[in-house]
This record gives sequence, structure tokens and C-alpha cells, in this order.
Amino acid sequence: MTPAQAPLATIVISTKNRRDELRAALASCLTQSVPVEVLVFDDGSTDGTSDMVRAEFPSFTLHRFETSAGYIPRRNQGASLGKAPIFISIDDDATFPSPRTVEQTLADFSDPRIGAVAIPYIDTLFSQAVKQRSPDPASIHILSEFRGTACALRRDLFLELGGWREMLFHQSEEDDYCLRMLAAGYLVRAGNADPIPHNESPSRDLTRLVTFNARNNLLFVWHHVPARVLLPHMTVTAINLLRHGFKVRYPRAALRGMRKAVADIVTGRAKRKPVPMTVYRVHRWLRHRGATPIAEVQSRLGAGSSDGQARS
Repeated sequence: MTPAQAPLATIVISTKNRRDELRAALASCLTQSVPVEVLVFDDGSTDGTSDMVRAEFPSFTLHRFETSAGYIPRRNQGASLGKAPIFISIDDDATFPSPRTVEQTLADFSDPRIGAVAIPYIDTLFSQAVKQRSPDPASIHILSEFRGTACALRRDLFLELGGWREMLFHQSEEDDYCLRMLAAGYLVRAGNADPIPHNESPSRDLTRLVTFNARNNLLFVWHHVPARVLLPHMTVTAINLLRHGFKVRYPRAALRGMRKAVADIVTGRAKRKPVPMTVYRVHRWLRHRGATPIAEVQSRLGAGSSDGQARS
């Protein structure tokens, strides 16, 4: 690859046993208007996924693993191996809707304070509502977090902050990273690109999803929440997780995940490193507020800078 062809973005896709969904995702990568490199991580597939990639997409880089490690470690590997300054993560059941999606996303990194861009997307099985889209393309709006099915990140910053927290294994890694990024002074921008259709696979294991959602949300509180609000925040989170378990008819899975979180905390596998109280407050405010002009966010972060580092 010559300097003129150097990729402007690295697209990382981790996959397991979704050959047909992956084919559509990879085909959409071929159409992009700017130079990209595509890294495919086959996390132990048994359905011929790797054979399909080799035969139909020979220009893409395939990493094949016989055993599964989970998509979080695979995406970390993708970030470390990528050559471009920006890496984009999409699920294997999502596609780029137009040739300009990556180009539009790169343009959203126009401000050095932007550490990540939340690419607009649509959960096609549930509604046609567009999520993560900026309410005003002419200005920068900030979100508390993005969803991993559609995000772009500054690679150097991602590596500096340690990437995704691999002990989370499955679910909620985005919130964890975004709060660490906010504590480092970087923000998540609501994107302006053409929205990515997320065609959620019917093969998803809901028991597994609910279990890890409960475990990792409790671990998020333990890892990050300042000591003075830790107990009430943990209590409310546990109640809400149990309610969600009953709502989706998987209360046992929710309880199982909560027990796993407690075990990780008691054994010391989950280490506390709470963020400053100012960062905690701004993150919760953004979650409640939604897309907010960058000036308002910066004002709140600066106003509380004297709070100092939260104590564990």
C-alpha cells in the first residue's frame, strides 16, 4: 500500500457463526469512498466463516481463531493492529448504508476534544428510529456514551486508555470506556453520518445477554463511582437490574449476573478506580439530558474542576 493509498480508517469486525450476516457487512465495506483497511476476527466459527472471507473478500485481513475469546478482546486486538488513526467498530449484523458513511464519520472528528463519534444507527427489528444522530449538523453535540455496533474512535487515545476492559467480556464495555475517556478530558460526539442499519441477529442468546448486562452494570458502579455515592448508586442499580430481569422474563439470569459481579468484587478481580466527582456528575447529567452542545458540557466540566480526584 503506497502512502497515497494509506487507510484513513480501520474497520474492525469480530464475528462468530454469522457467515451470511457478515457477508453483507463486508460487502458494504467495499463501497466506501475513502481508503479503509478491514480487519476480520473469526472468533472460533464453525460455519465456514473464514472460508467465505478468504474466497469472497481476499483484500481484507482475516484473523482466524480456533477458540473463542469474545468480541471485546478481539476488538482490542483490531485496534492494536490497525494502521489508520481512526478505527471503526461495527457488529457483524450491521452494514454501512452508503459509500460516504465512513467519510462522513471522519469529518465528525473536526475538534481535538472529540475522542469518539457515535455513528447514527437504526435497530431495524424494533423500529425505524435513528439513534445517536446529532440534532444539528451545524454544531457539535455530545453524548454520554455510544453503542458498540456503530462507533469510531481515535486509535492512539484508545490504546493509551487501555482499550475495552476485557474482564467485562460481553456487554457494557462502551459505558466503561466512555467514562474513562471523559475523565481523561475527551468527549463522545453525536454523529452526522447516514444511519447504519443494525439487523440484529435472531441467534442472540438472551440468557447470556441479561446475565452479562447485570454483572457488568454492577461492575461499572464498583469500578467508577466515587465513594460518597457508591452505596446508593449500587443499591438503585441492583434494583433496576432485577426489575429489568423480571420485565424480560429472565430474572434468574439477572440474579446470576449480579452474583457474578459480587464474586468479582469480593475476590478482588474488579479493581476500583473512581472518577472525579465532577466527571461522575457530568456523565449522569449527560445520560439524562441526551445530546448537548459541547460548550455546555465543557462549562460543567470546568466549573467543577476544583472537586479534585474522587477518593475510593
